[in-house]
Amino acid sequence: MILSTDIVLLIVAHYLAFAIRFADSLYGPAPFNYLSLTSIFTLPVLLISVKIPVFYAVGLYRGMWRYTSYSDILDILKGTIYAAVLVIVVLLFANRFEGYSRSIFILDSLLTFFLITGHRVAIRYFYKNLEGPRQFFKRRLSVRKRKLLLVGAGSSADKVLREIQGNRALPYIVVGMVDDDPDKAGLKIHGIPVVGLLEDLAQHVDRTSAEEILITDSKISSKAMQRIVTLCQESGTPFKVLPGIDQFIDGKVSIKAIRDISYADLLGREEIRLEQEIIGSYLTDSVILITGAGGSVGSELSRQILRFSPKQIILYDAGEENLYSIEMELQYELGYWNTIAVLGKVQDQRLLECIFEKYKPSVVFHAAAYKHVPLVEKNPWQAIHNNVFAAQLLIETSIVHKVERFVLVSTDKAVRPTNVMGASKRLTELLMLAYGQSNWDGSFCPARARLHEMEIPTAERRENISTHKTIFMAVRFGNVLGSSGSVIPLFRRQIKRGGPVTVTHPDVTRYFMSIEEASQLILQAGAMGSGGEIFILKMGEPIKIAQMARDLIKLAGREPDTEIEIQYTGLRAGEKLFEELITEGEGILPTKHEKIMVLQGNGKTCNELSLPLERLLQKSREHDSHGIKELLQQLIPEYDPDYSTDSLNIQLQNDTLQN
Repeated sequence: MILSTDIVLLIVAHYLAFAIRFADSLYGPAPFNYLSLTSIFTLPVLLISVKIPVFYAVGLYRGMWRYTSYSDILDILKGTIYAAVLVIVVLLFANRFEGYSRSIFILDSLLTFFLITGHRVAIRYFYKNLEGPRQFFKRRLSVRKRKLLLVGAGSSADKVLREIQGNRALPYIVVGMVDDDPDKAGLKIHGIPVVGLLEDLAQHVDRTSAEEILITDSKISSKAMQRIVTLCQESGTPFKVLPGIDQFIDGKVSIKAIRDISYADLLGREEIRLEQEIIGSYLTDSVILITGAGGSVGSELSRQILRFSPKQIILYDAGEENLYSIEMELQYELGYWNTIAVLGKVQDQRLLECIFEKYKPSVVFHAAAYKHVPLVEKNPWQAIHNNVFAAQLLIETSIVHKVERFVLVSTDKAVRPTNVMGASKRLTELLMLAYGQSNWDGSFCPARARLHEMEIPTAERRENISTHKTIFMAVRFGNVLGSSGSVIPLFRRQIKRGGPVTVTHPDVTRYFMSIEEASQLILQAGAMGSGGEIFILKMGEPIKIAQMARDLIKLAGREPDTEIEIQYTGLRAGEKLFEELITEGEGILPTKHEKIMVLQGNGKTCNELSLPLERLLQKSREHDSHGIKELLQQLIPEYDPDYSTDSLNIQLQNDTLQN
């Protein structure tokens, strides 16, 4: 059918060329004789005999014309030019163009190009706009489409328009675009006009009768996103955002993935530059162990590590539901089946020994820890068992089994801690430094052995591994948006119930970053360590929790203080107004990565930590909250303990001693 149509179009193009050339004397005797004797039979046969094979040679009959693109049009242009040259060469050698008008061949080539191109474009238009022959009569029955106004008239808008116009099943129709660039006003992209400036958004919504606003690019600054959100809210129209255009182009998401604005969009964090080759050098084809793999950071680490083609990922977690969830996601959604899910506690030494002996991990990410400040403050012995001794056990097992890299996930609450959680994480950092290759004296802390009823390593065994080559490092950062301990889920539940939203103090501030950003920087820092470093992730400016609450209320379409009340409840046990990222006296240095700094902290040896840790173990077994805090203060002089919660544990402590 395509071939037959092309032949007809070539004949039409030829006679139209004659009609245009002799338009002023078409019915005169000379043109009539010329047309009847020469052109009617001989020349059309020659043109068809040359053009059709040339078109075939350039690939015109191997395309799917419902998907006609610029490359296809370019092929038509090349075929037309090649065919015209061949026809001219044939006629030149045959009769030196005697009896032929040269302009006929120019007009014939132009008309051939436009008619053949128009034929292909018409096929694409038919399938694109009428959804194919079978759907021709069903078009009126299609689902009603929502009128969409795009914010932004750049490359992101171009991609959005292409998908919406190319996928008729999407329930959207774009009615216009707005942009900050006044030079774009009145211009069109794929037939859709730029109706005006962003600052007049409310007026353009009324003019176009838009039912929804789509912000086409989430990768903009925090200030710009906040301005757009404010204008959208003032327009009274629902608004959403499309995920990063880099993912959109890569095919990871589509226009179907548009979502509500999140608080992460208002943070406006810049895209992270990852040194792919350096990270791949220690992750590619390696066995990776992740503790706390079902948690917020641990699960995101698993997803990010997949990008570097590991040999195997061991998912280690004490929570059954979270562990199952990340295992199913990696296998069935991300297509990575070489995972080992281990349900157990890091304190289980026999289980650890079995895992290390069987799978031989070369890289360990230790993200498992108790991190809820008020809960840990009331149950400090759990922080000692789970945060301190579990980490110590994992460190020693890693040394024995010759792990290459050990990355400890720490927190900004370890800096001048005022709570048990922060102090336990700071003590874990000190343990990491003590076992580091430059500081380790070859001894193991006996508290670990007594805790797990294992034999203390002999002097001979200590000597064999005293020159271990495991590279230890810690990565310290602030709060992670959307994590299980984040305040944002609590605020959202309170807003959904109609308030009030509870904030501890009007001036309390915290550092925040997204889970994706934190995980990527952990992988980057893991590639940079040479042993004994504490890496600090640049967190940007601290954010007032009260302002965060107001922003979330506005994002929910409500007004703070009037529709949703904000109540201040006072600081909880162990909390402080401001978080810090470095301790006084720690030497902070920049690294070659613009978002990572490094501390070279002074640690203690295992011998120096041995006796205090043994006493700390005893106090934790007795559930002696006061004693635990006193020992932590001796180990960490900058720790400022809060003893106000100790009375809650006196009865529990007495019951334990009696038993």
